[in-house]
Amino acid sequence: MNESPYAAHVTVTDGRRVSSLGGVRLPNRRLVLLWLRRQALAMANAHGIAVPGILPFPTGDVQPVVFHGSDAPETLRAWATEGAHQDAAIHALESGQPALLTVTDPAVGLCVTLAGWPVRTARAVGDPVYRLPSTAEAHRPRRVPAPL
Repeated sequence: MNESPYAAHVTVTDGRRVSSLGGVRLPNRRLVLLWLRRQALAMANAHGIAVPGILPFPTGDVQPVVFHGSDAPETLRAWATEGAHQDAAIHALESGQPALLTVTDPAVGLCVTLAGWPVRTARAVGDPVYRLPSTAEAHRPRRVPAPL
């Protein structure tokens, strides 16, 4: 079975506990970004403020979140639809860094985090393959350079 080199996950915390709302493993960074955008729009639209021209996505991918204000949904919607945010996210993934967005519902202190990141394995392109030394290599005396 081939492992997908990217992962994405959505979590929620109240400051004491962290819960998973859902996650995926995907074959490339563009699909990770697409999945995260879809989750952001689904959570924003589930809040009940639909924006004309943006199709509502089913919330079957991640569990729905009830926000008590409009700040968090508007931030999610802006992140998912504005080019500058999407460019920053894809550049982070391209450089091997995670793409993160955390929104807070200040009324109840609820934080939702959307995250996508490259999964680092020895099989990833460009990674050196680590191998354990053989028994003979492990017990071979090593040369220590003489002090100057």
